[in-house]
Amino acid sequence: MTTDRYLHQRYLLMTLDPVHPGAGGYRLGRVDNSIAREPGTRLPKIPGSSLHGAARSYAAYLYGTPDAAGQNHEKVKDPETNPILYTFGQIIGDKMYSGVVNLFDAQLLFFPVHSMVGPVWVSTPQRLRDAGFKNIPDGSPQDAACWTSFNHNERLNLGWLLLDVVPDSKIEITHSMWGDAPQWATVANRLVLVSDTLFSHLVNSNLEVRTSVAIDPQTGAADDGALYTYEAIPRATFLTAEVVLDDYYADKDNRPFPTETTQQGDPLPGKKWQGPLDVVAAGLSMMEYLSVGGMGTRGFGRIKVVGKPTLKSQDDIFKSLEEPK
Repeated sequence: MTTDRYLHQRYLLMTLDPVHPGAGGYRLGRVDNSIAREPGTRLPKIPGSSLHGAARSYAAYLYGTPDAAGQNHEKVKDPETNPILYTFGQIIGDKMYSGVVNLFDAQLLFFPVHSMVGPVWVSTPQRLRDAGFKNIPDGSPQDAACWTSFNHNERLNLGWLLLDVVPDSKIEITHSMWGDAPQWATVANRLVLVSDTLFSHLVNSNLEVRTSVAIDPQTGAADDGALYTYEAIPRATFLTAEVVLDDYYADKDNRPFPTETTQQGDPLPGKKWQGPLDVVAAGLSMMEYLSVGGMGTRGFGRIKVVGKPTLKSQDDIFKSLEEPK
């Protein structure tokens, strides 16, 4: 049986709690603890390293080899048959092997904003095109205008901004893989599309900001002068993340797949792992119950996979390289 060496997936993710993908340190400005952002657009994101670490850790937990989640894998029993090490890579003594999957940054797709008609989800036409949505009008709204997926003939406020709704611009976009998901069904009738220029301002003006204070362990009371603020991507935000399989061991016979049981011989939770992408899917699905990013012990970080990931096969990838741009 021939195994695909290259595969491309795109996941749709929804935050169940505020998510704090920390930027690593304090800064002077709006908040003390800021979150990771794209340098050019200043849009928040969840770094691929955060998704990679969480997926690996949770998949290792499911397989029953927590040592496979660390940076040194000398304590892992039978490393050559361990699907976690095969998928994400391993370091044993002076031998190092790279993993066969690449997890990229999760980027904003639909961002929740308060309006006079209730909560709406804001995006841009180009972001929807890149994510594989259909029936999107050509072009983009002007900076002071918007398109909606619901009937609204008056101006619409998005937080502190008041925008003109373009007449007769009602949109009805669809997606082949995510259209049946109940989360998408709710959002589809509450969409507002704006220009790329405006999108960054709307997002950064409507992030969740919380204030906390450090506790003095000696007194159990608030520590004097230890008040600080931190920001987070709010609950019910939708993001997309890409996963690419580059299985350079695909033609070898000693691949640890399919995997039906844990290392202890118990039934593997969920479906069996046919390949590395199933290992990644199992790890990402656990984020619905555990978390990613910082502040996890404070109720932050849970993320749900919505629908099924889109899949582009090896033949599709090679064909796209031949098509004129």
